[in-house]
Amino acid sequence: MQRRRFKQTESLDQRLVGQAERLRNEARGAPPGVARDKLIRQAQQLEAASQMQDCLSVPDLRTPR
Repeated sequence: MQRRRFKQTESLDQRLVGQAERLRNEARGAPPGVARDKLIRQAQQLEAASQMQDCLSVPDLRTPR
């Protein structure tokens, strides 16, 4: 059985930021409560992942010796 492969049209960073923005917009329209807090928390996690990806993709980053 072969795996289905496809190329991503956007970079990981763009996808993370776009998903976080979509969740924040969704949270703005949601009434205050647990569901809204969950959307905001997920958006924060995606933004943190985007920042980590930026740090890890620095070309001068070297492994410690």
